[in-house]
Amino acid sequence: MDTKFSVALHILTMISESQEVLSSKALATSVGTNASYIRKVIALLKNAGLLVSHQGKSGYQLTKEPAEMSLLEIYYATQDVDHVHLFQIHQNTNLECPVGKHIQGAVAPIFGDLEVQLSQKLAAQTLKNVIDNLYQVAGK
Repeated sequence: MDTKFSVALHILTMISESQEVLSSKALATSVGTNASYIRKVIALLKNAGLLVSHQGKSGYQLTKEPAEMSLLEIYYATQDVDHVHLFQIHQNTNLECPVGKHIQGAVAPIFGDLEVQLSQKLAAQTLKNVIDNLYQVAGK
Protein backbone atom coordinates (compact mmCIF):
# COMPACT_ATOMS: atom_id res chain seq x y z
CA MET A 1 0.00 0.00 0.00
CA ASP A 2 1.28 3.46 -0.79
CA THR A 3 0.88 6.62 1.30
CA LYS A 4 -2.28 7.99 -0.36
CA PHE A 5 -4.47 6.51 2.38
CA SER A 6 -2.59 8.15 5.25
CA VAL A 7 -2.29 11.41 3.29
CA ALA A 8 -6.05 11.33 2.70
CA LEU A 9 -6.64 10.94 6.45
CA HIS A 10 -4.36 13.92 7.06
CA ILE A 11 -6.18 16.04 4.45
CA LEU A 12 -9.67 15.10 5.64
CA THR A 13 -8.74 15.74 9.28
CA MET A 14 -7.32 19.16 8.47
CA ILE A 15 -10.36 20.14 6.42
CA SER A 16 -12.69 18.92 9.15
CA GLU A 17 -10.95 20.71 11.97
CA SER A 18 -9.71 23.93 10.37
CA GLN A 19 -11.56 27.18 10.82
CA GLU A 20 -9.76 28.53 7.75
CA VAL A 21 -10.18 27.77 4.07
CA LEU A 22 -7.32 25.46 3.14
CA SER A 23 -5.61 25.49 -0.23
CA SER A 24 -3.73 22.52 -1.65
CA LYS A 25 -0.53 24.45 -0.90
CA ALA A 26 -1.45 24.81 2.78
CA LEU A 27 -2.36 21.12 2.96
CA ALA A 28 0.91 20.19 1.24
CA THR A 29 2.88 22.19 3.78
CA SER A 30 1.28 20.26 6.63
CA VAL A 31 1.66 16.87 4.94
CA GLY A 32 5.24 17.61 3.91
CA THR A 33 4.80 17.04 0.19
CA ASN A 34 4.06 19.10 -2.89
CA ALA A 35 0.73 20.63 -3.83
CA SER A 36 0.38 18.57 -7.02
CA TYR A 37 0.42 15.33 -4.99
CA ILE A 38 -2.21 16.79 -2.65
CA ARG A 39 -4.38 17.71 -5.65
CA LYS A 40 -4.13 14.10 -6.91
CA VAL A 41 -5.29 12.73 -3.56
CA ILE A 42 -8.03 15.37 -3.37
CA ALA A 43 -9.21 14.34 -6.85
CA LEU A 44 -9.54 10.75 -5.62
CA LEU A 45 -11.52 11.91 -2.57
CA LYS A 46 -13.77 14.08 -4.74
CA ASN A 47 -14.34 11.24 -7.22
CA ALA A 48 -15.40 9.04 -4.30
CA GLY A 49 -17.83 11.72 -3.12
CA LEU A 50 -16.01 12.40 0.16
CA LEU A 51 -15.00 15.99 -0.64
CA VAL A 52 -16.49 18.83 -2.63
CA SER A 53 -15.19 22.13 -3.84
CA HIS A 54 -17.13 24.98 -5.34
CA GLN A 55 -16.18 26.68 -8.56
CA GLY A 56 -14.89 30.17 -7.97
CA LYS A 57 -14.18 29.48 -4.28
CA SER A 58 -11.00 28.12 -2.81
CA GLY A 59 -11.02 25.32 -0.29
CA TYR A 60 -12.83 22.04 0.21
CA GLN A 61 -15.66 20.64 2.33
CA LEU A 62 -16.43 17.19 3.61
CA THR A 63 -19.61 15.72 2.15
CA LYS A 64 -20.59 14.11 5.45
CA GLU A 65 -19.73 14.23 9.11
CA PRO A 66 -16.46 12.59 10.20
CA ALA A 67 -18.40 10.07 12.31
CA GLU A 68 -20.17 8.90 9.14
CA MET A 69 -17.01 8.47 7.05
CA SER A 70 -15.50 5.02 7.54
CA LEU A 71 -11.80 4.42 7.13
CA LEU A 72 -12.67 1.62 4.72
CA GLU A 73 -14.39 3.99 2.31
CA ILE A 74 -11.43 6.37 2.54
CA TYR A 75 -9.12 3.43 1.84
CA TYR A 76 -11.15 2.45 -1.23
CA ALA A 77 -11.17 6.06 -2.42
CA THR A 78 -7.39 6.18 -2.41
CA GLN A 79 -6.50 2.70 -3.65
CA ASP A 80 -7.32 1.27 -7.04
CA VAL A 81 -8.85 -1.91 -5.59
CA ASP A 82 -12.27 -3.32 -4.80
CA HIS A 83 -11.13 -5.10 -1.63
CA VAL A 84 -8.37 -4.67 0.93
CA HIS A 85 -5.28 -6.14 -0.67
CA LEU A 86 -2.09 -5.87 1.35
CA PHE A 87 -0.10 -8.94 0.56
CA GLN A 88 1.36 -9.82 -2.81
CA ILE A 89 2.30 -13.43 -3.43
CA HIS A 90 5.47 -13.72 -5.47
CA GLN A 91 5.13 -15.07 -8.98
CA ASN A 92 7.18 -17.46 -11.10
CA THR A 93 7.92 -20.02 -8.44
CA ASN A 94 9.68 -23.19 -9.49
CA LEU A 95 6.83 -25.66 -9.97
CA GLU A 96 9.28 -28.57 -9.77
CA CYS A 97 10.16 -27.58 -6.21
CA PRO A 98 7.74 -28.99 -3.59
CA VAL A 99 7.61 -25.62 -1.79
CA GLY A 100 7.52 -23.56 -4.98
CA LYS A 101 4.67 -25.68 -6.33
CA HIS A 102 2.43 -25.17 -3.29
CA ILE A 103 3.49 -21.96 -1.52
CA GLN A 104 0.80 -19.81 -3.12
CA GLY A 105 -1.95 -22.16 -1.98
CA ALA A 106 -0.39 -22.34 1.47
CA VAL A 107 -0.23 -18.60 2.14
CA ALA A 108 -3.27 -17.38 0.18
CA PRO A 109 -5.86 -18.41 2.82
CA ILE A 110 -3.82 -16.80 5.60
CA PHE A 111 -3.36 -13.57 3.66
CA GLY A 112 -7.02 -13.55 2.66
CA ASP A 113 -8.19 -14.01 6.24
CA LEU A 114 -5.97 -11.15 7.46
CA GLU A 115 -7.26 -8.87 4.70
CA VAL A 116 -10.88 -9.65 5.63
CA GLN A 117 -10.12 -8.86 9.28
CA LEU A 118 -8.48 -5.57 8.31
CA SER A 119 -11.48 -4.66 6.13
CA GLN A 120 -13.79 -5.23 9.08
CA LYS A 121 -11.59 -3.14 11.39
CA LEU A 122 -11.40 -0.28 8.86
CA ALA A 123 -15.17 -0.38 8.38
CA ALA A 124 -15.67 -0.07 12.15
CA GLN A 125 -13.42 3.00 12.45
CA THR A 126 -14.27 6.48 11.21
CA LEU A 127 -12.56 9.75 10.47
CA LYS A 128 -13.93 10.91 13.84
CA ASN A 129 -11.81 8.22 15.53
CA VAL A 130 -8.74 9.66 13.81
CA ILE A 131 -9.70 13.18 14.89
CA ASP A 132 -10.33 12.06 18.47
CA ASN A 133 -6.95 10.29 18.52
CA LEU A 134 -5.28 13.42 17.16
CA TYR A 135 -6.62 15.53 20.00
CA GLN A 136 -5.69 12.87 22.55
CA VAL A 137 -2.12 12.67 21.25
CA ALA A 138 -1.92 16.48 21.14
CA GLY A 139 -3.08 16.63 24.75
CA LYS A 140 -6.25 18.61 24.10
